[in-house]
Parts: sequence; structure tokens; C-alpha cells
Amino acid sequence: MTAMLTLDHVDVASAKSPLFDISYAFEAGRIYTILGRTGAGKTELLRALMGLEPLRAGRILLDGESLATRPIWDRNMALVYQQFINYPHLSVLENVAFPLRRRKFARQVARERAAHYLRLVGLEQFSDRRPSQLSGGQQQRVALARALAKNARILMMDEPLVNLDYKLREQLREEFPRLLAEAGDKSVILYTTTDPREALQMGDEVLVLHGGRIVGAGRPEALYQAPTSIAVAAVICDPPISFVSATVADGQLVLAGKCPLAGISVGDLPEARDCTVGIRPDCISPGGTLPARVVLTEISGSETIVHLDFEFGAAIMLLKGVSRFLPGADIMVDIRAEGLLLFDRSGRNIHAPKG
Repeated sequence: MTAMLTLDHVDVASAKSPLFDISYAFEAGRIYTILGRTGAGKTELLRALMGLEPLRAGRILLDGESLATRPIWDRNMALVYQQFINYPHLSVLENVAFPLRRRKFARQVARERAAHYLRLVGLEQFSDRRPSQLSGGQQQRVALARALAKNARILMMDEPLVNLDYKLREQLREEFPRLLAEAGDKSVILYTTTDPREALQMGDEVLVLHGGRIVGAGRPEALYQAPTSIAVAAVICDPPISFVSATVADGQLVLAGKCPLAGISVGDLPEARDCTVGIRPDCISPGGTLPARVVLTEISGSETIVHLDFEFGAAIMLLKGVSRFLPGADIMVDIRAEGLLLFDRSGRNIHAPKG
């Protein structure tokens, strides 16, 4: 399938979060999750596509045609914001039908199409209500139905779940891939988020945005399993990965010049080579021979996150279920060496777990 939307060396001179040399080709019929921390430039990227942020350099092409001369209203794009942006004086049905009426659809056709998308998002019984009479999750569904009804070539969603409570977020996160499939194979879907789990769960492809640049991109499982750089690993791992300086000596990986770790294949790395080790939280488990001190325990119910201090530095342990560790307690742990990531001096990945 050929690219429908192409970003060609795009620079955006936003005062808030500038973008640098953004190049990527997007295919229709796929969901692209754009993952990045607050301030990475996710919203600015969507605003540039809409024509709301001027380009300092580069081109944006839709079906091979530059969008530079197209006005905002003629770009055939739809954007769902973080906030529940609905028209308070219109009914739910009229909210969804409004952009269709602006495009000169006959009133009855617009209402029938709006009713179809309200059924799709499970709100057909609320057609006659005002947005103020709906919950936050329902209001966001109205905004999504309105965007879907436009049949836009580019459907953009800017952290649409961030303002919802946890239960609603989980519910809509499960439902969104099915709802977005309604856009069909003629639309590119861009979905921004700060949540790595959301990005990995929802995206056919994940783009990692950091410091205004795309630092990594690919299929979710491949990008998580073997992040291409320290920057990608830091953004895509939740709970966060821990980074420790290391060297290779006598065939062993030595953390911070103090703690040898046996059992990791270091391949062709030369002796005394400096590198950085990435320790995923699920690589650490209780038991073993490595001493650690408990700093903090976070219990979510289904998981327990334990912050630990080692001789070589700090790291996080992730356990399934509920486990209690008292702050200041000394425990013994094991680090599953075959699951570690290694990065060279430039931050490039030189070793990743197999599988």
C-alpha cells in the first residue's frame, strides 16, 4: 500500500514545542500512535497538519499533493481534542450532524448519518440531550462520533482519554480500536498519548517523539522488545526502565564498576568497553544473591512496584499481585541478566533480549 500522508523534513517553529526534521510516510487504514512526554511536540505536530502551525521548512503531502496552499477548512481532516469540545446549545444529534450541514448535506441525510455514528459509539438513546447532561466519557464519544461522521482522510486524536477517570479510560481504550475501524481503509488515524501502554495497545505502528524529533518508530512489539536507543527505551517503558553505567571485564558485565553480572551474552563487545545497561522492572525478582534496600513500595492491586537502592545505583522491581516491602528493609534479589538492554556511548542499542 502506498503512502497517503507524507511528512518530508518538516520543521515547525512553535514557541512552545518546536519540531525538527520530521519525516514519515503514513498509510491509509492504519492507526499510528504518537508517543511522547508532555512537551515533546505531539500537539504541535497535529496542529501543523491542520495548518494551525506554520512550517519553517519541509512539506506535508496528501496523496502526493502539497497542503501548503490549502486552507484549513479544505484539508479534509478531523481532530478530537483532550477537552470535550461540543456545542452546548445543540442536541447530541445536532452536534454530530453539524459539520455535515456545513458541508451542504441535506438535513435529513445529515441526521441519518449522525444517528448511525451515535449508534456506533453507543449513544443513540441520548440523541435529544444536551452535552451538559452527559458524563465526561459520553461527551468524548459525541466528539468522536462527530469526527467519524466527517469521513475525513486524516483523523487525529490528541490525547482524547487524558481527562477521563481511570475506569472510563480503560473502557474506551478497549473500545477505540473497534470504533476507529469504522474510519475504514481510506483514512490515516493519528492518536497521540503520553501513556506507553496505551500506545502499544492501540497502535498498528508507534512513533516515539522526544525533544521535537521522531527518535523511534515501528510495530509495537518490536519497538518495545528492542528499543533502538536510550531515548526510545526511556519513553516506551512503563514502569520506567533504569539506566546504569557499565563496562565489560573478563567476559562479565560490571555495573558502575562494582557489581559483576554473570549470565549475559555480551557478543563481540571488547574488554573495558563503556556502555549503559537498561534494567527493565520485570527483570528483577525477589531471592537471589544481590543485596538491595527498599526505598518505596507502590501497590496498584494487580501489580506492585518496588523502588530499590543497589550498590550500583537505583532500579525498580515490578511484581504481579500484591507484595509488601517496608521502606528501609534489606532484601536479596535476582536480576535476570538475559533480559537486559545494552547501549553504546552514543545511546544506540547494541544488545536486546531475544524473543
